[in-house]
Parts: sequence; C-alpha cells; structure tokens
Amino acid sequence: MSFPDPRMIQLVMSLRGGGVTDMAVLAAMERTPREVFVPDRFADQAFDDRALPIDCGQTISQPLIVGLMTQALKIGDRDKVLEIGTGSGYQAAILSKLARRVYSVERYRTLSKIAEERFHGQGINNIVTRIGDGSLGWPEQAPFDRVILTASAPKRPDAILDQLKDGGIAVAPVDRGHEQILVRYDKQDGQITETDLMTVRFVPLVKGVAKAM
Repeated sequence: MSFPDPRMIQLVMSLRGGGVTDMAVLAAMERTPREVFVPDRFADQAFDDRALPIDCGQTISQPLIVGLMTQALKIGDRDKVLEIGTGSGYQAAILSKLARRVYSVERYRTLSKIAEERFHGQGINNIVTRIGDGSLGWPEQAPFDRVILTASAPKRPDAILDQLKDGGIAVAPVDRGHEQILVRYDKQDGQITETDLMTVRFVPLVKGVAKAM
C-alpha cells in the first residue's frame, strides 16, 4: 500500500488556506507530481509554494497561483482549453485532468519538447502542443471554452479573446502600469466582462517564435 507524500499533503493544505477551495482543482494538483516538472537541481524545492526557474529564462509558477487561476476558469470535463505558454508543462498537466482536451502554445522549442516528454512519461494523452506565437492564440483550433495565459500581456489580449466561445471564460495576467493584474474575462452574447482578481508577477508575453532555444 502506498501512502501520500506528506510534502504533497502539506502543499494541498497550504493551497486550501490560500483560497483554492474547488475540490476538483485540488485533486488534480494532488495527482500532478510537481517534482517531474522542475529542473533536477530544484527537485528538493518542488513542494514549496513558490515559483522556480526553468530553462530559457522562464519560470514554473507558484502552486497557489496555478490553483487560483485554474479555479477561476471553472473548467468542465467536456471543455476545450487553450493555454498560452506551455513552459514546464505543469499547468497544462493539471488542466488535462479537468478538461476534455488542452491546446498549448509555446514560443521556445526546447520547452515544448521537454514538456511533451513529461506528458508522455506521465501517460497524459489529451494535450496538443504547438511551437508558435502565443499572442496570436491558435485560430485553427478555435473556438475554445476556456483560455489561460501564463505570461503577462501588455494590454487586453483581444486577438486571443476573439477565439473564446460565447459563454466562455479566459484568465490572463495583464500589465497595468507598474504592476500586473490577473483578470478574468467572461464572454456572454459577444460581450466581454472583466473582473480583476489579484496582483501577480509573470514573465512577459513576447510576440513571435524564439529564434534560439
């Protein structure tokens, strides 16, 4: 009989204390081994509630922020989700346990390749990846029920929100002066309603595909 890792139990308790109350989200995070998605040199910090560096100058987000963003999406098991910024693959892996299919765009070839290997190693087969310009979304696969950006947009990401279904929800960090605000966008009857959720800190959303790495 295998017993839960006490470090994971402690992390889940920390998430609940921080406001992640959706039991489906908590269960998805509990079943996603964060240590698989961090560089080996940071494996001992994988259960800490903090962001960590990954390749290509990017980061794996703080678990609390991952949980709160995922919770804000209110994902259903038939939903088709677009993720902008595959990064380590951690957020996509959690989304994959909640949604029907996840489409994830990454500008760095190295990160996309490593994330795909991690998905394969974890037996995850409902994530589709693409190397591309995340600021453009994935128009060929639109529309999407849910959209999540894991990089901060300089302004409201209208090109991506246009790919959101009516009745859909998007969550994105957006630059507001000297700070970033996590915003939830609800689309009803073709109109977008914005709700500010919290201040956050993400790497910037950069246009284009990276020429190196």
